[in-house]
Parts: sequence; structure tokens; C-alpha cells
Amino acid sequence: MATIYDFTETEMSGKTINLKDYEGKVVIIVNTASNCGLAPQLEGLETLYKEHKDDGLVVLGLPSNQFKQELDSDEEANEFCQVHYGVTFPMTRRVMVNGKDEDELFTYLKEQSGNGAIKWNYTKFLVGRDGKLIRRYAPITKPEKMTDDVLAALND
Repeated sequence: MATIYDFTETEMSGKTINLKDYEGKVVIIVNTASNCGLAPQLEGLETLYKEHKDDGLVVLGLPSNQFKQELDSDEEANEFCQVHYGVTFPMTRRVMVNGKDEDELFTYLKEQSGNGAIKWNYTKFLVGRDGKLIRRYAPITKPEKMTDDVLAALND
């Protein structure tokens, strides 16, 4: 059976992110968008990351212009996240989360969750240390509301 470890993404710098490198870690995967009203969630995601990265938490942001709310380039999106929200967790180049050109990681996560298409920016996926999906969170779910689940996964 597949896990997130079977996928790769491309970091903003062009470096390949092999998700196999996250083996044994708890991972939050989120589709982001700079111009979305939910962008302040980046602050909460960064807080979770900083507080728990030494315990094995990784946050991976995948910017998407699927809903026409991302800046014009990967570089602008990356700079926005760093300047406005202090993001230090890895961010990939922009991806599609639905449709024929969708990123394979999102295809996998949507299949595992059984919840179908991504409806909006900031859909979050919590993945356990075994590389398998624990839970999918709605875009409006603030990262702070994920804390108990994250802690449980880190302690598993």
C-alpha cells in the first residue's frame, strides 16, 4: 500500500523534496494561497512547527493557484509567506490540487481521506509516523484546533 513516502515535490529553490526523508515523522500537508482570507493560518502552522519540530513534526506547504488566490510566481508566494508570516517550514513550487494536472500527492491524500475534491485553500492533512493519513481537516479549521491530534500522533 502506498504512503506519502512514495512521492516527491519540488521546493521553491528547485531542490527535490523526497517525502521518504520524512519517514518516522508526523507531517502536516497543506495547500496554501497568499491572497486567501485564510492565509493567517500560516502563523498557526508556523507556531505548531516551531513548537514541535524537535519532537518530529514537519509542516509542508504546497501553494496552489487552483482557486485564483495565489501570487503570480513561486518566488512571490514564497517571499510573501516568509515576510508576512515568518514561515520557516518547507514550501514547494505551486501545484494543482484538483483536475487532470493535479499533484499526485493530493490525488493520494484525497483517495485516502475519502472526501473527494479539495474545496478551498488551507485544506490540511495530518499524516502519522507510518506515512499514512490520520485525518483531513477543512480549510476553516485553525491549526490550533489540530494540536491535540498532532500531539497524539507525535506520542504514537
